[in-house]
Amino acid sequence: MTIQAVRGTKDLLPDEIAAWHRIEGTARALFARYGYREIRTPIFEETELFARGIGQETDIVSKEMYTFEDRDGGSLTLRPEATAGIVRAVIEHNLVNTDPALKVYALGPMFRRERPQKGRYRQFHQVDVEVFGVTSPSVDVEIIEMSLAYLEACGLTQYELVLNSVGDAKCRPAYIETLRTALRAQQGRMCGDCQRRIETNPLRVLDCKVPQDQEIIDGLPRISDHLCDDCRAHFTEVTRELELLGIPYRLSHRLVRGLDYYVRTTFEVTSGELGAQNSVLGGGRYDGLVKELGGGDVPGIGFALGMERLVMTIPALAAPPRCEVFLAPLVAGGRDFALRLQRQLRKEGLSVLMDHEGRGLKSQMKRADKLGARFVAILGEDELAQARWTVRDMKTSTQQSVGMDGAAAHLIKETRVG
Repeated sequence: MTIQAVRGTKDLLPDEIAAWHRIEGTARALFARYGYREIRTPIFEETELFARGIGQETDIVSKEMYTFEDRDGGSLTLRPEATAGIVRAVIEHNLVNTDPALKVYALGPMFRRERPQKGRYRQFHQVDVEVFGVTSPSVDVEIIEMSLAYLEACGLTQYELVLNSVGDAKCRPAYIETLRTALRAQQGRMCGDCQRRIETNPLRVLDCKVPQDQEIIDGLPRISDHLCDDCRAHFTEVTRELELLGIPYRLSHRLVRGLDYYVRTTFEVTSGELGAQNSVLGGGRYDGLVKELGGGDVPGIGFALGMERLVMTIPALAAPPRCEVFLAPLVAGGRDFALRLQRQLRKEGLSVLMDHEGRGLKSQMKRADKLGARFVAILGEDELAQARWTVRDMKTSTQQSVGMDGAAAHLIKETRVG
């Protein structure tokens, strides 16, 4: 019986990898302009980190985490998101006090046991960006602006920025009670998940997608009407600076995100190319998370995006050529010369492949064409007798004879010129 990939996972095949290299390379190049440095954390952590950081009553912690008992009896969890692990590293290594501008990003796999669907897998990959130690609304605007610049640099042109404020520890608790009271009056009319969330996490009701609940949700109290003065002033400045920079946005009182640690600014970028599940990127401010996980009272803000979903929204990339030079030794005595030439060219930075099976010239030329080779160096009986290579330019369909000793220099020169 053939063994297949586990449900909810996906192989990234060689023909698909160019798009992944593009979004990873773009992240490293663009984030550096804003002063961000890469951080890498383990893919599993103590389970308590996510229970405390994300929230015990969130769907992620209560339903979706891959948790297992270690041999010493401890509980470990494959990371379902990146922020909690990064915060743990910031605290453990005292980065707040040693880094004058604590801006970091991470790339890598995450794990959630949810129902697989288009662009959503149980092992998925994220780009994650975090800033610590800055309370100013300007950093909210900077990270939003950078997230949009990143999406555009990756090739996404059709998107919408959605914005909200979810208040903070001063004003949100009173709003949650107001919301819970309003929901209890409608409880019998709502879906099972919403009925459960009324008591455990009423904010998550606002994110419900069940059609029968939408009219009820639209009539619920809005957090924008319950913000304290500080939260209102913060959000007003965020929107003012976005308008100053000419960045369009849409306000949505239903944007609450799925994690308990968010406060004040929350944002999401959506794309119509993804259908109903249209979120490409999301993030927000989490000023109490570092303290909650045992660190100081350090503010933070960040965003994350799923690489799989981003790849689905950007233009497809043609696979790059597999080699610049293809070596075609046609006689057994030519193989040693081909091996030495191949080594010379690779040491000079050229990508080189050669035939190892002794195929005929026609077969090797077809293979070189499929591999995208610009030049084919042929060594048959006549060439071997004359101590020369026949070098064919696949782009111009021309060829010339080059001496053994000068073949490497000729190919290096031609590939760099061409």
